Amino acid sequence: MGRILAIDFGKIRTGIAVTDELQIIASGLETVATSDLLAFLKAYIALENVELFVVGEPKQMNNEPSESEALIVPFLEKLKISFPNIPIERVDERFTSKMAFQTMIDSGLSKKKRKNKALVDQISATLILQNYLFSK
Repeated sequence: MGRILAIDFGKIRTGIAVTDELQIIASGLETVATSDLLAFLKAYIALENVELFVVGEPKQMNNEPSESEALIVPFLEKLKISFPNIPIERVDERFTSKMAFQTMIDSGLSKKKRKNKALVDQISATLILQNYLFSK
């Protein structure tokens, strides 16, 4: 079995999380500059077997796509072209940033560390991946 890699796509930074090879545990992997995302993924996939991409799907409360979906769609096209053999699934990512911040508070991180937006993005990607795993 290969890993499942989750992406919390952002305009500036993108959080990435990954499962273990048995697809049981979701762990934060990295936060990368969105401009470097495809290069990062190519390097990672050269080293690790990735079976599936799970990409966050931002929605508004009325279930309509949020404004940031317009940024994600072109990325998804590039992802399909770059990795045609790896399927892509979407997961509703509503509230993941708030949940990530609450997770940071609950784990006792200082205010200074909670201001680290890269960490929030990485935790958000992990929550997206956990939601996917729970839905399986």
